[in-house]
Amino acid sequence: MLAFEASSTINATPSAVWAVLVDGADWPSWDSGVEAVDGTIAEGHKIRIRSKVAPGRTFPVKVTTLRAPSQLVFTGGMPLGLFTGERTYSVTEAPTGGVLVHMREQYTGPLAGSIGKSIPDLNPSFRQFVDGLKARVESGHAELGH
Repeated sequence: MLAFEASSTINATPSAVWAVLVDGADWPSWDSGVEAVDGTIAEGHKIRIRSKVAPGRTFPVKVTTLRAPSQLVFTGGMPLGLFTGERTYSVTEAPTGGVLVHMREQYTGPLAGSIGKSIPDLNPSFRQFVDGLKARVESGHAELGH
């Protein structure tokens, strides 16, 4: 199974982290790897993410799980489960204080092996995302409300 992931500990409350995480329209202002997020991050909704990792390409995904303030899951891929990508954002209390944010994307399905060979290493962009989220939340952005 092909997967990518990154984590960061953020000095904030889960609700402060959650407020920034689910404001997809604002992602480009703190994650230089995201060009745009079109749509509302709400369970059952479809959104479109444009990333600098794949210039000119839009990734349509469905928000399959939204459990505030702890878990957000996006799912996308090909029909009939031939290739499925599932991205999970977990927000939990960190044992040392603050909040642990973990982002993981895994690919499954009969075509995952062959398609996976064409997917670049996403770990650096995931690291950039969690670092940007940390910087945005710790700057007090969530409490200030834009």
